[in-house]
Amino acid sequence: MSRTGTIIMKRTEYLQIERKPAVLQRIGLSRSTLHSKIQQGLWCPPISLGARAVGFLEHETDELIAAHINGYSPEQLRELVKNLVAERAMLVGAES
Repeated sequence: MSRTGTIIMKRTEYLQIERKPAVLQRIGLSRSTLHSKIQQGLWCPPISLGARAVGFLEHETDELIAAHINGYSPEQLRELVKNLVAERAMLVGAES
């Protein structure tokens, strides 16, 4: 079972949104590099928090950091991002 599948129940109890500056500090990348990774499907897209603010789900950032540490290939990262984004819909549905 994937890492995301094993911890989905914990996530429905507690979801944390991190603002972009906090994520950039955690991952050590520039804004333009993060934007490029999002465009390439190598990082989860942000969630709109308002007209001029975006955030990222903390658990998605955690998963992607772990994937980079574990040496995931670009194809594996794209698959992980795809699964994490699909999981968002399940999380929202589970909380309704």
